[in-house]
This record gives sequence, C-alpha cells and structure tokens, in this order.
Amino acid sequence: MTILVTGATGTVGRHLVHHLLVRDQKVRALTRDPATTNLPEGVEVIAGDLTDARTLSAAFDGVTAAHLINFGGDYRLLANGQQIVDLALQAGVRKVTILNGWQEGTLEPAVRAGALEWTFLNPVQFMANFVTDWGEPLRTTGVVREPYGDRKSPPIHESDIAAVAAVALTQDGHHGQSYHLTGPEVLTARDMIRIIGEATGRDLRFEELTPDQARREWGAPGRRPNLSLFRAFTQTPGVSEGDLVEILIRMYGTPNDFATTLTDNVEKITGRPPHTFAEWAAEHVDQFK
Repeated sequence: MTILVTGATGTVGRHLVHHLLVRDQKVRALTRDPATTNLPEGVEVIAGDLTDARTLSAAFDGVTAAHLINFGGDYRLLANGQQIVDLALQAGVRKVTILNGWQEGTLEPAVRAGALEWTFLNPVQFMANFVTDWGEPLRTTGVVREPYGDRKSPPIHESDIAAVAAVALTQDGHHGQSYHLTGPEVLTARDMIRIIGEATGRDLRFEELTPDQARREWGAPGRRPNLSLFRAFTQTPGVSEGDLVEILIRMYGTPNDFATTLTDNVEKITGRPPHTFAEWAAEHVDQFK
C-alpha cells in the first residue's frame, strides 16, 4: 500500500518517512516545493499544500493511509479540514494519523465525524524546539537567559513521535485513540542545559531572569525570543509582540499537570522506550557549538 506523508520534510515527517521505509512501505511525500526536497531514494515526491485542497487530489490518489498535520506551512491551524477529509475518503484512504499542534482546528472534528480510521498524536514539547530556542545563544555566549529555570517538561524526541505514527498507519488496533506522547523523564530547563553541556563538552549555563528582567530584556531590539512560531500556535495574529512576551512568561511560570505527566505510550506502541534527552543532545552537538 502507498502511505502519504504530509509535512514530509518537517521535524516529525522526515523521521516518519524513514520509519516507513524501514517497514518496506511505499511512501509518497507531500511538499510545496519538490525541487528543494532532499528525501531518500525510493520516496515518491509530489507537489501540494494542505492549506489548498485543490492541490491534494493527486496526492491522495491510490493512497490507503495518510499522515496529516493540523497546521499549514506557516504553522497556523488549517481552515479546510472538512475538504481534506472529503478528498481522502473519495480517494479510498482508509486510515490517518493526525499530528496536533497546540490546539484543535478544523481537521480533527472532520476526521472524528467521518468514516476514516483515525489516531491522534498529541506530543508535548519536541526536543527539536531547543535548537530553535537555545541554539543561537548557546553557540554564541554559552548562556541561556530565561525566567523559571525550574519549569518542568518531559520533552520527546521527534523520531519517537514518528515511530508511533508508523505503527498506527501500518497496524490495526489504534483507531479512535488519542495518544499523549512524552519522553522518558521530566526535566527542568536547568537540567537540559546541563545535559547539552555534557554532550558538547562545553561549560553552558542557565541564568535565571525574574519576570520583570525578562520583560525588559525581551523588549529590547534583537533580544526577544523568536515569537513567530509561538504566535502561530497560539492563534493570536492581532496581538503585539509585547503581549506575546507576557503570554510566554505566564506560560513558563504556570504549572501544567498535563504537560508534565509522563506516559508510557511510546513504549507500549513501539515496543521500545523513548529516547532520552541525553541521546538527543548527543545527536545534535554540532547545533550547539
């Protein structure tokens, strides 16, 4: 059978392509620009954009299962979920996995209401996010300056998310499941800086800011964190960057039981424990040097 992978060049999608090839599956990869796609030999690459249903008919043709994401290339939630589901059903797609962003959009309710066999993947913080968040300051100064250094999360390796998707797409028994996916350990921001330091052999430090210090630092030109992804996921297009900073500081400082609760779903579904943050850091040392 042919399995369609949307977001195939993204953080999770590229790992999913690998996991499916290892399982001897035929893979079709959806991308907006096939000319710039670097995927393994044997993968069928097709042009298309999830935000534009008119480009998806050929992508779904002959596909029996598909991995979908609930956001487009700008990380905003899809507005055309029902159209995507209708096209998939018309093409004969039988099952789908949905990688969720921070909130539900139009895709999830359309999938639930239709005839597709579905599995929702709800990961917590991606380990890959720390390259985006901390890569530049650690490379240039060796220091991350943020509030709430003892905030906790059980970050997950993006390959583990993909491994769960590969099982759900190729095996039965996962229809109607919504899997909360975590890594194997709850870590603080300080813990993760220490682990990255051990992997790189560098003296890396976390310097804690008070909320007021963070407001002042992040309000200065060139000093605020990258808020474009955060803005997209929080669906706040009209909110100023100053307000986004406030939201981010409040989020860092507010305990979230759901986001810090470990699950064993990765091991139950894949048959192996999830990767540790130390393993991930060892794979990405070049991005922190």
